[in-house]
Amino acid sequence: MPLKLATAVAACCALLGGFLVAAPAAAVEIRCTDVDLPVTGPLGGPATVHGRFCLPDGPAPAAVQLLVHGGTYNSAYWDLPYDPDRYSYQRDMAKHGYATFAADQLGSGGSSKPPSLPLLLPALARSMHEVVGHLRAGRVGGTPFAKVVIVGHSVGSGIVAAEASTYQDVDGVILSGMTHLPSVPALTLGVLFGLQPAFADDQLGSLGSDPLYFTTKPGARAGLFYAAENSDPRVIAADEATKDQVSVPGMGTVAVFGIVLPATKAIRVPVFQAIGEKDILFCGLFALRDCSSGATLRPAEAPYYAPEAELSTYVLPGAGHSLALHRNASLYRDATRDWLREKVGVAVP
Repeated sequence: MPLKLATAVAACCALLGGFLVAAPAAAVEIRCTDVDLPVTGPLGGPATVHGRFCLPDGPAPAAVQLLVHGGTYNSAYWDLPYDPDRYSYQRDMAKHGYATFAADQLGSGGSSKPPSLPLLLPALARSMHEVVGHLRAGRVGGTPFAKVVIVGHSVGSGIVAAEASTYQDVDGVILSGMTHLPSVPALTLGVLFGLQPAFADDQLGSLGSDPLYFTTKPGARAGLFYAAENSDPRVIAADEATKDQVSVPGMGTVAVFGIVLPATKAIRVPVFQAIGEKDILFCGLFALRDCSSGATLRPAEAPYYAPEAELSTYVLPGAGHSLALHRNASLYRDATRDWLREKVGVAVP
């Protein structure tokens, strides 16, 4: 093939990548830093929220997602230290041009660990409200973000709902790993047979002797949080290795006042609610939710929201409770970005 013709064909292929073989995209550089932010503790004293801030290299985006993990997790849920190209929510978002700040809730990770008894839903929501303020004021990475979307998982979704409804300070809400009518039998069995005091855990016992901080028993996470046929055993092992503790009083108040008695009714910004099809805690026995698709889930969930929420629902096929850590989690992240662009106007160049 003559050189000029070959050059023209190559250019054509790069231009029409959807029809021929596309030219490889340049790798996106990602910057992640750990940050400590001052907040108010449950008894009114000073406390610290630790978190990981990730964004693409170059000018910072105008919006940021504040990520709030679930119970017995910490911020590693959003940036699992195994195969990050496939499982890290933060790094995948950064590759697509989005900024994220994954916070450790009070009591977990690198954040302050106050007594468990007063660490209730109002204190947890207030601490996230203060983090929203730090993000808007430019105290994270030096960029004052014009838009903040708050994202929760499981118990974290209850905290997110309470924060958004109480303080009305965010531009969008993403709730994952929850519905408003959980499977009471599955949750009861999970608590009775899947949890133990953190001080009795070989992995977490060094955190202290507070009797109302709990964690999962060794090996329990696979059955509680994963659908086996859609999970990598090495992901579950990494999940186990990074597990954390949760305040039982806090988890209880979140479940009752954040989820079952819906704080979501007072949210006045767009909401995206995502669940795994095989989530035994919220779509299992007696949950009374059809989790076969987003279209079948929405009619049951819509009454718990105001019209301003413009509720969008999504079901990740074949995924369990921790939907961000399943083999097909990229579909959930893609759906999240589609919603951010359409409903919140959060787009990247």
